[in-house]
Amino acid sequence: MKIMIASDIHGSALWCGRLLEAYRREGADRLLLLGDILYHGPRNALPEDYAPARVADMLNAVAGELLCVRGNCDSEVDQVVLSFPIMAEYCILWAGSRMIFATHGHVFNEGTPPKLKRGDILLHGHTHVPLCREREDFLCVNPGSVSIPKEGSWHGYMTLDDGGLVWKTLDGEEKMRKPFSPALG
Repeated sequence: MKIMIASDIHGSALWCGRLLEAYRREGADRLLLLGDILYHGPRNALPEDYAPARVADMLNAVAGELLCVRGNCDSEVDQVVLSFPIMAEYCILWAGSRMIFATHGHVFNEGTPPKLKRGDILLHGHTHVPLCREREDFLCVNPGSVSIPKEGSWHGYMTLDDGGLVWKTLDGEEKMRKPFSPALG
């Protein structure tokens, strides 16, 4: 199974449209959104083509293919206009024998991880900066941001399949790769 992972759309219809184009191009089975879908938040400038209602329409059109966790900018009022659940604080996925704890990153992150077993993966967004860092007990990864990349990063996403993780720009250019070792899946 191939999962595409993205975070921090922040209401940009332009970048959401580009994300959905990349999703179709990737041929992924599901799209996992790591929160901050409609609202830009008080600390961010308005993203290009800020149109939360259009973003809601675009995502509702593929609702059956989405998994989502709640970001710090997501609220109950956002859930009213979205036809897929966004209010879970985290979700659990499996990649071989590795558990993936997927969350937004404002509560659980590299500095404050949940309880994880050696080889598990902590997957989060929130910082708008792509990350792949091996910790003593877990791997911490972040796809970066769809609409408001920070620290010189790119508008992008990640893919997850049996081979591992791949970070890409919305144009499909590969930026980083983390293969999975056979021992851990």
